[in-house]
Amino acid sequence: MSVGSRIEADYLIETALDPHAAAEAMAGEQSSGTFVPVPGETPELKARAAARVEALEPLDTVPEPTLPGAWRPKGATSTWRRARVTLSWPLGNCGPSLPNLLATVAGNLFELQQLSGLRLVDLRLPPAFAQAYPGPRFGIEGTRNLAGVHGRPLIGTIIKPSVGLTPEDTAALTRTLCEAGIDFIKDDELQADGPGCPFEDRARAVLPVIAEHAQRTGKKVMYALNITGELDQMRRRHELVLGLGGTCVMASLNAVGLAGMIELGRFAQVPIHAHRNGWGALSRHPALGWSYIAWQKIWRLAGADHMHVNGLANKFAEDDDSVIASARACLSPLFDDKPCLAMPVFSSGQSARQAHGTFAALGSTDLIFAAGGGIMAHPDGPAAGVQALREAWDAAIAGVPLADRARTHPALARALGEAA
Repeated sequence: MSVGSRIEADYLIETALDPHAAAEAMAGEQSSGTFVPVPGETPELKARAAARVEALEPLDTVPEPTLPGAWRPKGATSTWRRARVTLSWPLGNCGPSLPNLLATVAGNLFELQQLSGLRLVDLRLPPAFAQAYPGPRFGIEGTRNLAGVHGRPLIGTIIKPSVGLTPEDTAALTRTLCEAGIDFIKDDELQADGPGCPFEDRARAVLPVIAEHAQRTGKKVMYALNITGELDQMRRRHELVLGLGGTCVMASLNAVGLAGMIELGRFAQVPIHAHRNGWGALSRHPALGWSYIAWQKIWRLAGADHMHVNGLANKFAEDDDSVIASARACLSPLFDDKPCLAMPVFSSGQSARQAHGTFAALGSTDLIFAAGGGIMAHPDGPAAGVQALREAWDAAIAGVPLADRARTHPALARALGEAA
């Protein structure tokens, strides 16, 4: 994705102006210009620091503005035009700094009166960013090595109920899941450090269960404890997990913020499971916010090893094509000499029924397939739920139809509501 010494960003815009004029306003606002000429903006300064409009592709038109508050020139026709725009900035404007990159590519642009729609759809960064940030320290290979899982997805689950369990309840459920053969367990994002299940008590209850199971069986289940909090809290929680032999921590990206994630990425000595809760506010309206393609690049570079991408036939509003595009993006290199690959996490209403479709669409087994209700709600219990998911994925990888595999595998048949 490297582009020499310039930063590039692609946008979808909607405007009542000539799109070229709107694009120039974007470039000026986010670099050397402002709403009126100023004496210091000399030709020499503009040559050195101004953003450029690198490309503009006209798209369709709409009869009404999509978002409120947009300016319409006097006497203009009642047509709003859409276009794909590429802007670029010299690296010298902000340096290889992710926080200041955000101010440049996703700052005041969203408020410009010239626009009735703006969506950041992709980013390309100079190699200097790869030198400035660690990226995922573990990524796909490191995660697989710690979990001892190769050649298939990690089968995972979320502790459910999301909240309300005590540390002892959580440890008991963890023991059941470990015995069932689970690969990966995570706290729900709502469970962090509440008085009903304090983080330290939960860690001290859960991680010895995992250690005992590993000593007895040779399989160490990866448990992502939710360390989301203020920076000093996250550091202390990470150290506790490390000291207790844990192999993963989880953080809610939008809650800890970019600076928090960057610092966590620098001191973490286990994989970081990055949860995207709150993502819908940034993406759900098609004429506003971010595409996941652009957004996930920021967090991978900051240090996220696992990135949530939703799941097929999910319980949320995202369609399947968008989910697969998001997962493919996580598996695509950021730089030629520093890929920064992150393991996509499929979750949200997942069950044995989605295994074949997920594998066929993604064409890879490099993923965590996390099913909460899809495991916990199995009619024969969580152990059968884990078994059913393993059987579904084995069938998908082998190219065996789900119904055919279910005829000889009772746990899978029961998960599908059929008789084996």
